[in-house]
Amino acid sequence: MRMQAALQLVYPPQCLSCDAFVTTDFGLCSRCWRETPFITGLVCDCCGTPLPGDEAAGPVQCDDCLTIARPWSRGRAAMLYKDNARRMVMALKHGDRLDLAKPAAGWLKRAADPLLAPDTLVAPVPLHWMRLLKRRYNQSALLAGALARLAGLPHCPDLLIRRRNTRSQEGRDREGRFANIDGAIRMNDRRLWQIEGRPVLLVDDVMTSGATLAACAEACLAAGAARVDVVVMCRVAKDS
Repeated sequence: MRMQAALQLVYPPQCLSCDAFVTTDFGLCSRCWRETPFITGLVCDCCGTPLPGDEAAGPVQCDDCLTIARPWSRGRAAMLYKDNARRMVMALKHGDRLDLAKPAAGWLKRAADPLLAPDTLVAPVPLHWMRLLKRRYNQSALLAGALARLAGLPHCPDLLIRRRNTRSQEGRDREGRFANIDGAIRMNDRRLWQIEGRPVLLVDDVMTSGATLAACAEACLAAGAARVDVVVMCRVAKDS
């Protein structure tokens, strides 16, 4: 404790997003906190999009989830994909900011708490091995691992396999996103024993159309998962 206090005097903790000093490690300064669109209040039970109004008596869904059949049961998101949240996702994904996974796990757990059961298996959306070789890490696996540790749940980083190197989903419309991911995700045969009859929580950094998460959920259900829920660091909403 004394050593830690001494280190903080010499190297005071800095904001995750800027150079401002903060009181605790892995924290945001007041300005960056205000610029981070955390999701609170009434949300879509299927994807986590914030909805207008007060807390409802039962589950409610957004227009997208009423229109599109989701193969997963429930979903949550920690933040909207804009402003400082978008900057942090990009830093984690492309800027080697692996330190962001720890605080992000806390935000993910707060959002995902209603979905967590004691035997839930936590798994990330997979990267193709060629993209993993280039990037050196799967940001979704970092988030999933940190969330599983924080929640005291089992984590299976290679539960799913991306069997072909799909092109980027950016710039594609909804139909194009679903077509791009079609047939690209499969279950890792060596992990079948871990999934049968138990709930699975899929973790990803960003949800836009939900095409990738849908492909992953379908693979899990086909392999015998009791149900599949999803949680993402950021949700792209129509007003973002």
